[in-house]
Amino acid sequence: MKQFFYFLLLFGITLTACKKDKTTDIQPVDLNIKVSYDIQTSGYTLPLNNVVVKITNVNTGSVQSVKVNDKGEIIFTNTPAGIYDIDANVTIDAANYSQITGVQTTSPVTFNASAKNTPITVGFTGSINLKLVAGKTADWVIKQIYYAGSDTKNGALYRDQFIEFYNNSDKVLYADSLCFADITGFLSGPNNYNLLPSGQYDWSKSVGMPSNIDANNDYVYSRALFMIPGTGKQYPIQPGASIVIAQNAINHKAPFTGTDGKAVTVIDPSLTVDLSGANFETYYGNLPGVNPLSSDVDTQVPNVEVIQYFGRDMIFDTNGRYSFVLFKVDGTVNLKTLAQYNLPTKATPAANATKTIQIPIKFVLDAVEIQPNTADERIAKKFTPALDAGFTFVPLGGYKSQSVIRKTDKTINGRIILKDTNNSTEDFDYLNIANPRGFK
Repeated sequence: MKQFFYFLLLFGITLTACKKDKTTDIQPVDLNIKVSYDIQTSGYTLPLNNVVVKITNVNTGSVQSVKVNDKGEIIFTNTPAGIYDIDANVTIDAANYSQITGVQTTSPVTFNASAKNTPITVGFTGSINLKLVAGKTADWVIKQIYYAGSDTKNGALYRDQFIEFYNNSDKVLYADSLCFADITGFLSGPNNYNLLPSGQYDWSKSVGMPSNIDANNDYVYSRALFMIPGTGKQYPIQPGASIVIAQNAINHKAPFTGTDGKAVTVIDPSLTVDLSGANFETYYGNLPGVNPLSSDVDTQVPNVEVIQYFGRDMIFDTNGRYSFVLFKVDGTVNLKTLAQYNLPTKATPAANATKTIQIPIKFVLDAVEIQPNTADERIAKKFTPALDAGFTFVPLGGYKSQSVIRKTDKTINGRIILKDTNNSTEDFDYLNIANPRGFK
């Protein structure tokens, strides 16, 4: 009997020891973060004490935000191990920025830095170094993207998708020759491509890519590209007004007849949108070699010019794996002669392999990074912090009628000004039901 109790005692000690070891394995760490400006050759020094660093646990969603000290340093104590999105942001008002730099500006200047999907492991003792980069702000912004579509049985599938641009300035702007593109990048699957350490395409390895350019940082690459037509001042957009570009500019709540002569209806009209008031639509019926969807009807709404297409209509990825830029080239560039390159495959691409259009970021007015709604489906970012330091998504995923929409920042004399810090994580929210020309 004594031996039996002795065995139980030893067994209990063993269990206790194992439990203690397990607890030790998940001890939190002190996360050191250092922030600096990417302006080494500028000759001036920008203040760091107002920089806010935010860490988000990707799995739990918990968020902490703290200002750094004068040296740009902060320690997040007792941080549980996990995968984190780490963001830094500061906005310097126009007067201070002009005084410090000697560069005259009438608008605040926002700097961003980010380190997405950063693993913080047990026993982590290093530091995360973030470089703040000045973001680009413009009078035009991307306001709303309805990429998710509506219910596949009771809604309109993806034929009701649209994108909305907004005049965020205090003056009349002209939409003529505005361009927007669906930006491609590495998603997942077999590693048949040359990739950067971030997991994104290494475009410098594309066949024929010039060696004297920064192919990964100074350009983005489209899988579909569209341009608003016009003579220069044909389409004025008032301050605080929008342009809505629909895949199909019809009332998707009501029945319509497709190009195949068949009636198309939705079971639950509340799940979809009325796009009959859109400014423009896409139409693939006049593109050579394309077999457009039967829902691609040509209405009285003006068509955008299709420069590059993917698929049988302007169909956005309902999983949120592609991103968007709004841009306008200057008079020295012919949009149709922009350079085109294959994806950076390890093997030599076939002669008929799909090519992307290389878009210089100097022409980009606004960029919005879209990501899947769940953390385990996230992919490597396509945009650098200079374009978009964060990303946005609809929380319910595809076919749930939700859209991402830029937040209202303030209202001046009745004109709504939308938030624009070049960080879509901060700038965007979502609508449970997409609403063209709506606000959040």
